Amino acid sequence: MKVFVGMSGGVDSSVTAAQLHKEGHDVAGIFLKGWYPENVPCTWKEDRQDAMRVAAHIGIPFTTLDLTKNYKESVIDYLISEYKAGRTPNPDTLCNRDIKFGAFLDWAKEKGVDKVATGHYAQVKEEKGIYRLLRGVDGKKDQSYFLYTLTQNELSHILFPLGDIKEKSETRKQARAYDLPVAEKRDSQGLCFIGHVDMEEFLSTHIKTTPGDVLNEKGEIIGAHNGAVIYTLGQRHGFETRENSEEALYVLSKDIHKNTITVGPQKSKAKNTPKTLRIENMSWTHVFPAGNNLTAQYRYHGPEVAVESITPEGVVTFKENLPEVPAEGQALVLYRGEECLGGGTIVY
Repeated sequence: MKVFVGMSGGVDSSVTAAQLHKEGHDVAGIFLKGWYPENVPCTWKEDRQDAMRVAAHIGIPFTTLDLTKNYKESVIDYLISEYKAGRTPNPDTLCNRDIKFGAFLDWAKEKGVDKVATGHYAQVKEEKGIYRLLRGVDGKKDQSYFLYTLTQNELSHILFPLGDIKEKSETRKQARAYDLPVAEKRDSQGLCFIGHVDMEEFLSTHIKTTPGDVLNEKGEIIGAHNGAVIYTLGQRHGFETRENSEEALYVLSKDIHKNTITVGPQKSKAKNTPKTLRIENMSWTHVFPAGNNLTAQYRYHGPEVAVESITPEGVVTFKENLPEVPAEGQALVLYRGEECLGGGTIVY
């Protein structure tokens, strides 16, 4: 097959390209150039250089695809507007939907490519003409949660060669076996396409923030924060309190208009949690998830909770109250066993 591999300069995408080339496919490496903030340190030039070195080592063509405008409009602008509204969006989901398997895939199709491939830890399996999205075998690295917006149109053109790897150490071993120049490179963490960027630091440069009060559950002022818009429910750092609590304190709620956040211990985090949620902007991999044995996740690597039912209007009822209050704007992703069925955005 003719395959374009999205190469980020990291270990995962590099092993993906090397493996597909070894299997005999007609492979080309594509570095997806995103949007990068001028006032935040970024390593994209070094990452592009690493990707180019890997492509040269493997012996495959290499191209840079400039998606600056797409990324700024689809991911960054939406991210900022959602935080301003007091919600907590998921940039990785947006990046996968609109950039990696949106603009990149569309461009690849125009070039006559059969498949695009990335280093995601997930699986796509075809059964009787239906392409199913499955969790990656390595539960610690599984990234299907971030891929829930993919439909048959995208899944039929995607390869995830790392999906059946049992643990990340195997990827490192493969990188060393291929003698890749990035075999010992550290994994990147942070905002998709930007890398090692602290979200609070990034938001503070794009959203006007004003320090405000941290409240306890009684409504008493116990500390200060940097601006309510940059916090998410369940967060346990980034604010100061005057109370000498032996327990970690979590953000329980926030009031954007009053610019306050309310914090409390773990036991309070589990109080008055919902048994139903509503989601919008729903997307299903191949069919609406009716029937039994449904589970859901409301944050990446969060608990897997049993679902009682879901309506076409997006009302999801769980078999028990959730262990915490999910943040508005996050994705609720539904599964049946190992199959990711799709999901939507949590709204209150």
